[in-house]
Amino acid sequence: MMEFSPPPRRPRSESIVPMINVVFLLLIFFLMTSRLAEPEPFDVTPPEATHETEPSAEPVLFISADNKIHFDGAEGEAAIARLAAQTDPGATLQIRADAALEAKALATVLRDLAAAGLARAELVVRQP
Repeated sequence: MMEFSPPPRRPRSESIVPMINVVFLLLIFFLMTSRLAEPEPFDVTPPEATHETEPSAEPVLFISADNKIHFDGAEGEAAIARLAAQTDPGATLQIRADAALEAKALATVLRDLAAAGLARAELVVRQP
């Protein structure tokens, strides 16, 4: 007489699904909590200088070659007004001006910033 018993069961391996769930939850968490950098409103080629230091000021004012001023979605005089409203009077401002911008136009912007109460600024430059 032959014995027909069920074959021995193999132990079940661990499921990888819970680990995948945790990885996706971590991915979603980091995507939701991260702060993405805003793209520059237009291309700016900084002027050249012999000494370059890393800019450290936080609010950034963009000035294009054709004297378009941009800050946080506002342009022109509205950009300067928004910048003055969001920045402390003694804070240092970062200016990213195009190299093709005339010095006279930059001086006018600096005068308007000083009139708005923003007297300290860093001009972003690059080494040749």
